[in-house]
Amino acid sequence: MGKKKNQQPSASTGDLLNTLGDFTSKENWDNFFTIRGSDDSFEWYAEWPQLRDSLLPILQQQPLPSSSSSLQILVPGCGNSRLSEHLYDAGFGDITNIDFSKVVISGMLRRNVRDRPNMRWRVMDMTQMQFPDDTFDVVLDKGGLDALMEPELGPQLGSKYLSEVKRVLKSGGKFICLTLAESHVLGLLFPKFRFGWNVCLYAIPQKPSSKPDLRTFMVVAEKECSNELHQIMSCYDHSSLACNPHQASGLLEALESENKIRGEYLSGSDVLYSLEDLQLGAKGDLTKLSPGRRVQLTLGEQGVSRFCYKAVLLDAKQQSGAFTFHCGVFIVPKTRAHEWLFSSEEGQWQVVESSKAARLIMVLLETSHSNADMEDIQKDLSPLVKPLAPADNDEGNQIPFMTASDGVKQRSIVYQGSSSLTGPIVIEDVVYQNDDGDFSRSLPFRRLIFQRTEDLVQSEALLTRDGLFDRGAYETEMKKASSSSKSKRRGAQRRNNESSSKMKVYHGYLASSYHTGIISGFSLISSYLENVASVGNGVKAVVLGLGAGLLPMFLHGCMQFMQIEAVELDPIMLTLARDYFSFTEDERLKVHIADGIQFVWDYGSLSAADNTPLHINKDALSNEVLSSNGSCEVPNPEGQRSTAIDIIIVDVDSSDSSSGLRCPAAAFVEESFLRNIKDALSEQGLFVINLVSRSPGIKDAVISRMKEVFSHLFCLQLEGEVNLVVFGLCSEAHIEEDCIPEAALRLDKLLKFKHPEISQSVTDAAKKLRRLK
Repeated sequence: MGKKKNQQPSASTGDLLNTLGDFTSKENWDNFFTIRGSDDSFEWYAEWPQLRDSLLPILQQQPLPSSSSSLQILVPGCGNSRLSEHLYDAGFGDITNIDFSKVVISGMLRRNVRDRPNMRWRVMDMTQMQFPDDTFDVVLDKGGLDALMEPELGPQLGSKYLSEVKRVLKSGGKFICLTLAESHVLGLLFPKFRFGWNVCLYAIPQKPSSKPDLRTFMVVAEKECSNELHQIMSCYDHSSLACNPHQASGLLEALESENKIRGEYLSGSDVLYSLEDLQLGAKGDLTKLSPGRRVQLTLGEQGVSRFCYKAVLLDAKQQSGAFTFHCGVFIVPKTRAHEWLFSSEEGQWQVVESSKAARLIMVLLETSHSNADMEDIQKDLSPLVKPLAPADNDEGNQIPFMTASDGVKQRSIVYQGSSSLTGPIVIEDVVYQNDDGDFSRSLPFRRLIFQRTEDLVQSEALLTRDGLFDRGAYETEMKKASSSSKSKRRGAQRRNNESSSKMKVYHGYLASSYHTGIISGFSLISSYLENVASVGNGVKAVVLGLGAGLLPMFLHGCMQFMQIEAVELDPIMLTLARDYFSFTEDERLKVHIADGIQFVWDYGSLSAADNTPLHINKDALSNEVLSSNGSCEVPNPEGQRSTAIDIIIVDVDSSDSSSGLRCPAAAFVEESFLRNIKDALSEQGLFVINLVSRSPGIKDAVISRMKEVFSHLFCLQLEGEVNLVVFGLCSEAHIEEDCIPEAALRLDKLLKFKHPEISQSVTDAAKKLRRLK
């Protein structure tokens, strides 16, 4: 029976309300009812004349139990309302009233003992009811849930109360909740009654003379024998609903949001289930192993656990093998949650197989867990995962926890800020664990992270002293460090910290595998690049999305014949690239602060206005044999160049997670933009896009759209990553897959790599390019 701010009580009532303060305090309510007295009933909202015609038909439709001549009705949080008395007088004689205020229960008992002798009154906490399961045919709540759901208190008490309601109701019973239907109340109420409940929403009529104000609604949830899911039915005319506009919009939004979620469940979409949904049988009987079952779910809630978690429950596909664990938990740190092994369904099944667990619960950590150590996480998770263990799990054994290391040995934040366009930004220096003896992993790296996509490292660069790199000198230093005493290592660590300001980004090294993948795709037009370079012309490349500027700077260093233009929407990114990643511009590398989509469109429009042909004339092509005749060569222009762009790279993240694309934003894969890209490219041009999505359907849709625009498509799936790099060719001719290794060697001769391992990485990646037919 919670007080609502928009309600307008009388002056005397207002004085009494001041005695309450906390609506969940028994002492406050005792004080309130002591002052008010039991004979002076108080109705927070929805008095009997307005309730009668809506409530009585619902109760009269309820079938009588075979063992009783009347419905067993529970009224929790009864207070001193006359609702129970009106129902008793209307013929419903088996009513139990509970309230945790001893004062009000004593007063109500005295008030009704003569006229309503069969009415029962008990002092009881509605969040911890002392009734057996399946006791009542009807639970009738008038404002009780609202009182428990004061926003500043959170949902804990409301959640406990609704769990008790569900427990004490018989199958076929009804929970009737009279409420002001505020969004935070419905946000708890609707999800609690999803599977196995049929829910309807009614509007209670207002007093004839009352102005539009907060209106009372009646939610009726019927407990079914099955675990079926239904849409919530609203049994009133939304268009003629006269109430507070804020209340009406909040109610409509909550109803539409819940029905959308239920629709996704009904359609079989890959959605997140709650633990309560699963315990109700939403995905079968969890107490039994079901080979191949995979369910995404949320664990924990405010007031119950310290954190909330996203998790995936997986029952091993083959249940006949010998398992080390009957049930295990695998924790993935946020820095690795984007990796293919943990983000894709196929990768997750590989983890299940290697874990030797019959049931594996994979927990994917997020930014909200950053300040907690792993011991705290495990302690918080232990009671949450226990209900997910199969019934035949040995009760005496603790559920084991396994963890995927994030690989970071040391971490220091060098920048933390925010942009109105990009949101919160973090730049950190890290040193990785180096268990496999890889020399490069012993060196420090600088990483750029956008917190809107917290599990993706946007850019990563090698740090060296003064931005120079002598591998031999570094290896010698590392060997000396490894042979030093512990005290000397501590001293060296202090000196390293003191000189960290001297560390600069080294642009001759590629730390990001997808950057290597992007450059490997240049093999697809290596013959064209070779021809252009041989006659002294320049290749024009446009990179949409500057980030830390690492890819443009690397290309600038190894392709002396390339003119590079980077397009970045957020000016703060250019500042950060300059200040923290040693990005510089010159006559071969320019940055435009502009919208990438508009930039491409403007480029094509400007060229058309100047009557400049965007495509090279086919008559200028050499007489080399096309690939359709089995040659490894692709035709090239000999000497003649246009002002068209030769390579366009799209490497921008998405701020809208609802699209299912982490990279790029959805507008960058619309067909209209793709056609603008092709118009801006030279006839031998190459389009490169870094595609990041966990949905195979979304990836297939993007590729299908690209096939409508580009003559030929190739792709590179990065090993152990969610990134898929897709390459679109404008030319009708194309290179065959078996000729790609030869083309990669041609590209290697053009690129002036400073380190052999980079050259080998690009060549190896090129060999994995596959044509999309």
